[in-house]
Amino acid sequence: MNDLVRQHTALSDTDLEWLHLLVSEWQLLSDLSFADLVLWVPTRDGTRYVSVAQMRPNTGPTSYQDDMVGHLVPRGRRPLLDAALDEGRIVREGDPEWREEVPVRVESIPVRREGRVLGVIARNTNLLTVRTPSRLELTYLQSASDLAQMIAAGSFPFPGQQVDMDASPRVGDGLVRLDADGVVQYASPNGLSAYHRLGLASDLVGQHLGGITAELAPSRGPVDEALVKLASGYAPREFEVECAGGVIQLRAIPLKPKGVRIGSLVLLRDVTELRRRERELITKDATIREIHHRVKNNLQTVAALLRLQARRMDSPQGREALNEAVRRVGSIAIVHETLSQNLDERVEFDEIADRVIAMVAEISPGKVTCRRTGRFGILDAEVATPLAMVLTEVLQNALEHAFGVAESGTVEVSAVRGGSPTEGRLLITVQDDGCGLPEGFDPQRAGNLGLQIVRTLVAGELGGSFGMVPAPERGTQVVLDIPVRVDK
Repeated sequence: MNDLVRQHTALSDTDLEWLHLLVSEWQLLSDLSFADLVLWVPTRDGTRYVSVAQMRPNTGPTSYQDDMVGHLVPRGRRPLLDAALDEGRIVREGDPEWREEVPVRVESIPVRREGRVLGVIARNTNLLTVRTPSRLELTYLQSASDLAQMIAAGSFPFPGQQVDMDASPRVGDGLVRLDADGVVQYASPNGLSAYHRLGLASDLVGQHLGGITAELAPSRGPVDEALVKLASGYAPREFEVECAGGVIQLRAIPLKPKGVRIGSLVLLRDVTELRRRERELITKDATIREIHHRVKNNLQTVAALLRLQARRMDSPQGREALNEAVRRVGSIAIVHETLSQNLDERVEFDEIADRVIAMVAEISPGKVTCRRTGRFGILDAEVATPLAMVLTEVLQNALEHAFGVAESGTVEVSAVRGGSPTEGRLLITVQDDGCGLPEGFDPQRAGNLGLQIVRTLVAGELGGSFGMVPAPERGTQVVLDIPVRVDK
């Protein structure tokens, strides 16, 4: 719509915002009218109309099989559009049109904003299935007529009240028509069922909707007065009412076809099951986060016990082996701590990598600087946990074997995300400027425990590849290539 309006018309940005607000609401008018809506706006030179938006009804058959958006018609071809635009009134004159052997009644509704007519809504009703209307259909049509008059007067849609139609109640979910005092004139079967869910034992017609809603809802003191007013439809609002029996979502729409409120429409939907499922999900999320938190606490307890045991060891080899185990357990605990703070099973791994780097750097025998470049990005938990251990082992190996006791140097961890649109890759490089690899060293056959863990986790858990080669200038370079989920 933005492109069509800016390309063909002279409307301002504020006028365009009004049209967007109208289009966000006009599913309501289409459903109440049982009719297709097409929004026509005059072109910049005033010789043609361009259709910038279209809506089909959910309550009846469509009048247009084809998409009308983008069509241009010369002024004069559709007299109803000309009359509505020039005279600023709703035009209903004329015989039905025949489209593909289907009779269609056409009406034109001017779209007014601040006294100016911006365009015209063509309301097209398929008459093929016309029959004697029921009380429900008569209420729909009367409400549609009131809304059309409000659009023509510039009082609908309501400024600042843009509604998310995907989340708001729709006409078919349930409808209640109120008079100016808030008394129910008509309630659709779905609307009545929703109030029965709240505990109403009688009919709604003749009841004051605000009063009966406040009675059914749990007592909340002074808030009840606000609820009475909201449910009486005095202002355009959306709210929920919850009691032991269920939850209903309500949307109040004051009707002012001639500038004075003659009543209100209240759309309502039973959202009891939806809210129950949301609470279950919240409970499950809280449980999962609590599990991660407890796992983290247990791992930290294990690490503390291993650290105490290491201090009591007389053997330097045994003490070092326990300290390595402490760091391995610590890297897993970091992942679970991060997961305990998230609502899903995905983590921002850059924070984990920085903490692992800081933890391992504490064992540096000399003045070795560890740093990270690039971004790991967001990773799944099943990737983050083994990757944290792999990073711990590789860094630990570099700090232990690349530098002497008093040597200084640098270890750099680099991460690059890439791959195809359907299959992501994470390329990790850990490079030091230490003494390099021993002569004849084969990382795929080396027997030390750290490299065995790396090979097992990279190939088995992560489904990637691992390599260790001399760095281009000095030192050693470890390269990890791991498949990861593509972020969308």
